[in-house]
Amino acid sequence: MSPRPQKVLVLVSPRAQVGRTFSAIARVVYKHWNRPEMDLTFQVSRNPEDGRRKIQHALSNGLDTLLIAGGDGMVNTVGQALLNSHVALGVIPTGSGNGFARHFNIPLKPEDAARALATARRKRIDVGTANGRPFFVTCGLAWDAALVRSFQRSPVRGIVPYFLAGAIEFIAYERQPFEVVLDSAETLHFPNPMLFTIANLTEYGGGAKIAPHARPDDGLLELVVIAEQDFPRLLTSINRLFNGTLNQVPGVLSRRFHQLYVRRRQPAPIQVDGELVETQQSHVTINVLPKALTVLVPEPAGQRD
Repeated sequence: MSPRPQKVLVLVSPRAQVGRTFSAIARVVYKHWNRPEMDLTFQVSRNPEDGRRKIQHALSNGLDTLLIAGGDGMVNTVGQALLNSHVALGVIPTGSGNGFARHFNIPLKPEDAARALATARRKRIDVGTANGRPFFVTCGLAWDAALVRSFQRSPVRGIVPYFLAGAIEFIAYERQPFEVVLDSAETLHFPNPMLFTIANLTEYGGGAKIAPHARPDDGLLELVVIAEQDFPRLLTSINRLFNGTLNQVPGVLSRRFHQLYVRRRQPAPIQVDGELVETQQSHVTINVLPKALTVLVPEPAGQRD
């Protein structure tokens, strides 16, 4: 008796960039994944809730692999539904930043990505949570969260609008002190942090490597902080954000941890995987869920795996 075909759901974001339409994605996936041992289904995720419903239906029918065509925001949405399951997540990057795909050396062209994922290996990776909300790439609590508000208003995507949003929020962002407790053992005080990022993977997206040495499977997250007085030094060394040497810039603080507790003076939005999340709480608790998600990693996986 032959084994049953592997059930694969291909879920495409309607926000995919121009030229990466549903039909275009379906064509390249079908080309590289249409094998006798595969049972392929193609659907569009009209919005996060619609995507979650379709994933839950597929899970109840024995889903083995979920391929998504989208960006880090869609990774966040669908990844939550797959936590602690046997289902593997494969990402065909069609977003603006694609930090998840870039970390795992998934090609940025849809056909190349579909081809690479067709022979990829399964790998368990860690997941972070912010007040219980999962994140897979990064989470930001200061100016690095506020700039998402301006970026989301932009009609176009890419690095240039991202930097413009950062410039706007550099003026508008309301600074406040943070008290931080790491693993119930170390307490740090930051009078006015400008950048306060927790990273599970190495970069924000677009090639900006905020945590060059972050690993997805070590059971740890990485905190990166830059104080207001040190922020101009970052701006004059912006190339280091893209060449993987940001941690060598004076004034950049980095700590690895299992759990982090942040107390702020007043509530403020946080960003999780590039999406802004409003919160009514002044405190934020960050935890790591070790190896809680299965992902497809192309071979060779590269040095950052």
